[in-house]
Amino acid sequence: MNIFLKEMKSHRKSLIFWSIGVFLMVASGMVKYESLSSSGQPMNEMLAGMPKSMLALLGIGDFDISTATGYYGLLFIYLLLMATIHAAMLGATIIAKEERDKTSEFLFVKPVSRNRVITAKLLAAFLNILILNLVTFVSSVGLVGKYSNGEVVTKDIAITMAGMFILQLLFMVIGSSLAAVKKKSKSAASLATGVLLLTYVISVAIDLNENIEGLKYLTPFKYFEAKNVMFGGGFEFIFVLLSGVLITALTVATFLFYKKRDLNV
Repeated sequence: MNIFLKEMKSHRKSLIFWSIGVFLMVASGMVKYESLSSSGQPMNEMLAGMPKSMLALLGIGDFDISTATGYYGLLFIYLLLMATIHAAMLGATIIAKEERDKTSEFLFVKPVSRNRVITAKLLAAFLNILILNLVTFVSSVGLVGKYSNGEVVTKDIAITMAGMFILQLLFMVIGSSLAAVKKKSKSAASLATGVLLLTYVISVAIDLNENIEGLKYLTPFKYFEAKNVMFGGGFEFIFVLLSGVLITALTVATFLFYKKRDLNV
C-alpha cells in the first residue's frame, strides 16, 4: 500500500475544485479591473471618499489600483485566504480522516511505522498545496499580464506566491498538529479554520488601529503582505525566521503527538 499515492488520489477532486475556484477568482477580479479602468473615472479617486475602516475590511490598504499590479495586490488577500483555508483544512483532515472513516485500525496493522505514515501524509499535503500555489501563480501571471498594458508583472506575482506558500505550509502544519493532539480529531479542521480566521481578524484590527501594531507578530497575515513584499522591498528576515521556526516546531509536534496518541476506532 503506497500511502502517499493513496492520499494524493483521495484529495484529487478537492484539489481540482480548489484550483478552479482560484482561477475563477483571479479571472473575475481582473475582469472587474478592466471594467473599472475603462469606465473613465479615476479608480483611486473612487476610493478616496471611503472611510479607513471600510478600506481595511476590504483589504485595499494603500494600493494604487489604477495599475494591474496594484489591483492584484488588492485581490491577493482573498487568494491568500482561499489558499490558507485549503491548507489548514487539508492538514487537519489528512491526519484525522483515518479516525473519521474508521480506517485507522486497518492502517496500523500494516507493517508500517507511524512516522512513515505521517511522513507520507504530510508529503501528500505538501504536494497538494504546492500544486494549488502553482495554479494560482500561472493563473495570476496569465490573467494579470493580459490586462497590464505592457507592465511587467511576473516578478511581483512570484514574490507574493512565495509568501503565500510559506503561509500555506504554516497553516497546513497548524491543522495537522491540532488533529494529532486533539482527542476528538474530527473537529480539528474546524478549529484550524477558526485559528486562521482569528489571526485574520487581528490583522484587520491592526490596520484599523496603529497603536496595536505590535500584535503583528501574532498574525501570519502580517508577515507577507502584498503591499510590503511587492512595493516595500521584499520579505522581512524576522518574519521568514519566525515562520520557519513555527513550521518546524508544529511539524515536530505533529509527529510526537500522533506517535503517542491512542487511536479511537
